[in-house]
Amino acid sequence: MKFFLDTANLNEIRDVASWGILDGVTTNPSLMARENMPFADLVKAIGEIVSGPISVECVSERAPDIIAEGRALAKAGPNIAVKIPITIEGLKATKVLSGEGIMVNTTLIFSSPQALLAAKAGAKFVSPFIGRLDDVGQDGMELIEEIVGMFENYAFPTEVIVASIRHPRHVVEAALIGADICTIPYAVMEKLVKHPLTDLGIERFLKDWGKVKK
Repeated sequence: MKFFLDTANLNEIRDVASWGILDGVTTNPSLMARENMPFADLVKAIGEIVSGPISVECVSERAPDIIAEGRALAKAGPNIAVKIPITIEGLKATKVLSGEGIMVNTTLIFSSPQALLAAKAGAKFVSPFIGRLDDVGQDGMELIEEIVGMFENYAFPTEVIVASIRHPRHVVEAALIGADICTIPYAVMEKLVKHPLTDLGIERFLKDWGKVKK
């Protein structure tokens, strides 16, 4: 499973990239707004750190406008994936942009039919938001299982990005289901590494090392 970092913060991206496990980055307008940099400069800076896919979201709502915006965003680099929310207009734009070889990440997926339509329109990625489903009493992982199963049934090349990750268990469950990618906030990424027994073991080893004759 590939690990994407869900952030637009350059320090977070540089840090996780240094771990040797980062496969890509996903951003959205909310994440971009938190950074004190012009949009184009920020996208360029992320591209200088990450060689894998970088998702950047369109904000237009009509298909012709989404297409124009997507083409402009794609010019920022060969690894740009244009994020388009799942709507009828978004599907129209996805068909055109994917046909031009532009990677499309269909976002704000909350149902299996939405994911299926996006795949048929040519999306490179679909992003189901599991945490938000959990928040309203639905089982987000059940949706991931359905989508992965559907895509396997018909050999869709579309990759499933498990989004709205809230805790490490989400990542484990996504891996057990066979999702292609998890896009993970920095705080959760740190938690994946940590365990109290690991910390205790290191503390004990260092304490005993101090007793070893040098």
